[in-house]
Amino acid sequence: MKDFTKFGRILVPMITPFKKIDQSVDYKTAKMVARYLVEKKLCDSLIIAGTTGEFYTLSFKERVKLFEQIKEELGNKISLIAGVGAVYVKEVIEYTKMAEKLGYDAVMVVAPYYCKPEQEGIFEHFKQIAQSTSLPVMVYNIPLFTGVNIEPQTLAKLSEIEKIFAIKDEAGINPLQATEYARATKGKLPVYSGDDTMVLQVLLQGGVGVVSGGSHIIGDLMRDMIESFLKNRIDEAKEIYQKLFNVFVAFRGLKNRINPTPMIKAAFEVLTGLPTSTPRMPLLPATEEELNMIKTVLKKIGKI
Repeated sequence: MKDFTKFGRILVPMITPFKKIDQSVDYKTAKMVARYLVEKKLCDSLIIAGTTGEFYTLSFKERVKLFEQIKEELGNKISLIAGVGAVYVKEVIEYTKMAEKLGYDAVMVVAPYYCKPEQEGIFEHFKQIAQSTSLPVMVYNIPLFTGVNIEPQTLAKLSEIEKIFAIKDEAGINPLQATEYARATKGKLPVYSGDDTMVLQVLLQGGVGVVSGGSHIIGDLMRDMIESFLKNRIDEAKEIYQKLFNVFVAFRGLKNRINPTPMIKAAFEVLTGLPTSTPRMPLLPATEEELNMIKTVLKKIGKI
C-alpha cells in the first residue's frame, strides 16, 4: 500500500467562511477556523477548497488567495492539501502549480464534473495532472455531484502512477466500491471514505480513514471511533457510531439536503461562535428550525 501516514486518518475539508452582507470570502475568519481545527486536534490534515469549502463557487483569485492565507496562518503545523479540482485539465494544473509554489503537501483532484467523460478521459485527466507536479495527488470520486464514477479498473491504472497516493470515495452512493477498489489495485492505493456515515464500513473493507466535513464538530469522537475499531474494540466503535449517527442525520437538515455544507457551517458557528454559517448561493443557510435541531443534537452529545 502506498504511504498515507503523512496525511493521517482524519482529513477535514475546511469550510470557507463568507460574509453575510455580500457573500465575499472572509479570509480573516478562515484563518481562525483553520487555527481552531488544528489547536483542537480535530484533524490530521486539512483540505482547503474541497466540496465542503464550496470550491465550485470560488473564482481563481479567491481560491489561490485562500491557499495563501491558510498556508500563511498554519505554516508547517499540519499537512495541507489543496483542492484543485476543475473540469478543464489545464485549469487544474494552474491551481496545482500555485499549491506547489506555496508549499502545500498534496493536492486533491475531483473527477471532471458535468461533462460526463468516458473512463479513458478520466484516466488521461488525472495522468496529465500527476505528470505536471511534484506533489502527491489524491483522487476524489463523488458521482453524486460529478455525474461520473471512477470505475475500479480505471483506478487500477491510476494506481500505477507514482504521484497518485490515495482516493477519496463517496461511499454512501456505492457502499461496496472500497472492496472493488482494493481488489482492482491489489490493495496498493489507500481508500478514504468521503462519507461520514460510512467510515466503519469502509475501514472494514480495508480503508484507511475519512475525509470528514462533520469532523469540524466531532473530530475528537471520530478519532475515538476509528482508534477503537483499529484496536479491535468493536463494541466501543459501534457505541460511538450510534452516538454520532444523530449528528449525521442532523447535517441533512429538515428537508434531506443533498449537500450538508450549510448545516455543518451552522453547527460550527453554534459550537465556536465564529461567523461561518453563511453559504454561497445557490445553497441556502440553515433555517431557524434547523438551527434548533442542531443545538438539540449538540447538547445530547455534550458539545454545548
